[in-house]
Amino acid sequence: MPSTFVRLGAAAAAAFALSGCVTVNSGLDNSAGRKTVYADAATTSSKVAGVGVESQDVISMTDQMMRDILATPEIAGRAKAPRIIIDSAYFSNDSSSRINKNAITDRLRVELNRSAAGRMVFLGRHYGDMVAKERELKREGGADAGTIRSTKAQAGADFRLGGRIVSMDAASTKNGTVSRYHQITFELIDLEYGNIAWSGLYEFKKEAQDDVVYR
Repeated sequence: MPSTFVRLGAAAAAAFALSGCVTVNSGLDNSAGRKTVYADAATTSSKVAGVGVESQDVISMTDQMMRDILATPEIAGRAKAPRIIIDSAYFSNDSSSRINKNAITDRLRVELNRSAAGRMVFLGRHYGDMVAKERELKREGGADAGTIRSTKAQAGADFRLGGRIVSMDAASTKNGTVSRYHQITFELIDLEYGNIAWSGLYEFKKEAQDDVVYR
């Protein structure tokens, strides 16, 4: 009987030691009942970080692009406010990072719309089907004309966002360090002539020994 208690005690001690090591190595308090901790999306001091595109990168790059567009007279300084489409339809991810492109283009559009103060008009082309259905319902008499106006067609755009995310990776065979360089290009295309009316570039490089899984 005593030998049984000895074995049980040793197993419990080993399990406790193992769980203690996991807690120390992770740097997180995983005790039962602990509340979720909110982290600043713009900070670079997250306990979970890798070499991919992360929240602070999205915030930083869209803020920079927004300021650059607003400071471009050919776009934001026109006598008549230009109509612009900003979505992810022509914004491609050719990098090795997994990223939802909408996180970038949606934030850029929303922040520009807030700050433009009427200098630019943004078209919701990604809501085109919704608009078409409502217009059809009105024309067929299923709904009245509303309170705004009636037009023959949806609004046409003057400029549309295009861009590309690319990356270059390097890995050390000695210590397992991973390095990734990102280059994100933003461009506004003139939808009549096809010329590039504005270009912006954002780039950064990250290194880490332990990468994380992005979803």
